[in-house]
This record gives sequence, structure tokens and C-alpha cells, in this order.
Amino acid sequence: MRVLISGASVAGPVLAFWLVRHGASVTVVEQAPSLRMGGQLVDLRGKASHEILKRAGLTEAVRAASEAAEGLSLVGRDGRRQATVRSSEFGGNGPVAEIEILRGNLSEVFYEQTREDVEYVFGDRIAGLDDREDGVHVTFERGPARVFDAVVGADGLHSGVRRLLFGDEKPLRHLDMYLSFWTAKNHLGLKGWTEVYSEPGRTVLMRAIRDNTAVMAAAAFVSPAFQYDYRDLGALKTVVRSRLAGMGWEADRLLAQMDDAGDFYFDSASQVLLPSWSKGRIGLVGDAGYCASPLSGHGTTMALVGAYVLAGELARADGDVAAGFRAYETRLRPWIEQIQRFAEGNGVSMAPKTGLGIFARRAALRLVELLPKVNLPRAGTGRLSDGFQLPDYERKTP
Repeated sequence: MRVLISGASVAGPVLAFWLVRHGASVTVVEQAPSLRMGGQLVDLRGKASHEILKRAGLTEAVRAASEAAEGLSLVGRDGRRQATVRSSEFGGNGPVAEIEILRGNLSEVFYEQTREDVEYVFGDRIAGLDDREDGVHVTFERGPARVFDAVVGADGLHSGVRRLLFGDEKPLRHLDMYLSFWTAKNHLGLKGWTEVYSEPGRTVLMRAIRDNTAVMAAAAFVSPAFQYDYRDLGALKTVVRSRLAGMGWEADRLLAQMDDAGDFYFDSASQVLLPSWSKGRIGLVGDAGYCASPLSGHGTTMALVGAYVLAGELARADGDVAAGFRAYETRLRPWIEQIQRFAEGNGVSMAPKTGLGIFARRAALRLVELLPKVNLPRAGTGRLSDGFQLPDYERKTP
């Protein structure tokens, strides 16, 4: 089976890895000129994602590329820690996950495992799709037209494949929050640690990365939806500065470093809600099909699991690509929708809207400190993380 994947972030290379295991011939097209390194810190949660790494034989490689994740503290304006939680206290599925890794580093692990068997085409993108009887005819912005048996959009929240597939439908649900990330200096000397400071409706945090030589700075603010060009980085930095103006703690020092950060990111906390994830022999995986927003804490986990299940169901379908896409959606959608519902209310903990909300979050975290042996992982994120039973697809060879 000839499969074209659009996007080489996380879902794309993971899907390519498992499709090759099942005997497919895979091409990945990526608009960026090369693999995009760095990026925000992402989590791998739950038994399913850990089992996928184990079956892939990549557990040690991913752990070696991950960042130390010891815990998190809420701090006051003066920097004093007011409440603390360690990753072990939630079984690796709490505010700090057991495995936290820079998005680009995770992509690189799967890219390196597939680069000899997968055709990677950088600096190009899909311009047109035509699903005909003999296959999906694909035109590219730069390269020559080609025909594939299946096409998968793994190209994120602003998916071009989704737009070509479903037209001008508006599948995004805004969750009244915007998020930004960038790399900054670790001037506080944090070691495997995250510190979070909030004022009503806005939050800024620092997370030690790269062997504690730098931090991932992050900002979140509550806001109704507004129009912006997600590619105009200068304008977006102005937005972040204006929304965080006057904040206490280390906000000013972090904001001052945005212009020097080569990995600045800004976007809405939005979900992708579609009645179907595929049409014929064209489908979607990860954020392109069912983004739950970063507020879910499960975006990368969903991409990893989704890619694994899609590859397995396409293999089981034995050439009936449309049936494989339908089986993948039937198996995965109930779990995905649970995560999306959870994310809708999780913004309250990321950037509480009121002083009372900030106080309540701090009190809840202090409760964890006082009662460290209480089995909390089964509630909230822990139950969601372990809520999907991973199928065991029989390996197929060419």
C-alpha cells in the first residue's frame, strides 16, 4: 500500500513507523525545509502510550531524549513557593507527567528510526487531492503530481489536508484561552522543575529543559476569540506582551527574551470537532482530526495512540482503505471525546479567572502535599490517560 502522510511533527513520523512495520510504502511531505526541532514541552501519559513505545522498541531512546521531570510549584509574586506537587504523587499522570520531552526531540526519535525506509520530502506541501477509482491523485505546491492508495493529514491544528477534505467548514471550538511558548534563560537555576505564577485570567511559568541550561517559558491568558495571523510572529509577540503587561514575578524578564527565541509559538487553545475523520481514502490523525487543545494534557498521547491504531486498522483492512479509516475512528473516538470534554474545563487550573480560583487551585495542591499517599491518579487525568485499551495488531510483512 502506498501511503502519503502530510506533516512530520509527531503523528506523521509515528504513523510512518507503524505503517512500515505493516509493509506499507510511505512518503511523508513536510512544508518546513527540515525537521523542526525544539518546540514546546509535551507529555506522554498513560499505559497505552508507554506500551506503544515498548512495542516499538523505543522506550529507552525516548527516555534518553526526554527532560527530567521532578515536580511543579505554584509561586507568589515574590517567588516564594506556595504549593508543590511531585510527578510521582500522581503516578506520572498529574500536572507533571512521567515522560516530558520537547516536541522536536520526540519527532527526531521516530524520524531517525524511519528515514532509511520512508521517503521524506521537505519544503513542499499538498496543493490538491482527487480521490479516484485508481487511487488518490495528489498535486503538490512544488513537486510533480503522484498517486497514492491512501493520504493522511497529520498536519496539526491548522491542517491543510482537513481544509482540502472538508472545504471551508469551521471545526474549531475556542476554549477562551490563548497559549504561548518560547525558550529562555534559566536565570533561577531550576533543576528538573516547573514554577507557575498566576494572576486573575493570566499565567506565566518556567520549566527547566536541556539539562537545566534553559527553560521553556509559557504564558496563558483568558480571552474570547479574536482574529490573528498565526504566521505573523511579530504581531503575536506584541499580543503576548500587551496581555501580560504589569505581571509580577519573573514575567518581565521572560517577555524580554521572546525576540531572541527561535522557537516562539502562539495559538488559541482550540479543539477540532468533526463529524468524521475521513472521506474515502483520505483521513486525518492527531491534532488535524481531533485536537483536544493543550489544556487536555493529552495532545501528544492522542497523536501517538492515534497513529498506532490507524496503521493497525489500515493493515487489518487488507486494501480497503476507507474501511480501515472507519474502523480506526470507531475504535478511537469514544476515548478522544472523553479527553476533549475534560479539556473544556481544564483551563480553570491553567489560568484561573479570579483570585478565589487561584486560592482554590493552591489549596488543592497543598492537599496533595499533606496527603501524599492518597490514591488520586484514578481521578481526572489519570483515569483518562489509562482509559484506552490498546489493540495488539498482528505484525504484517511485505
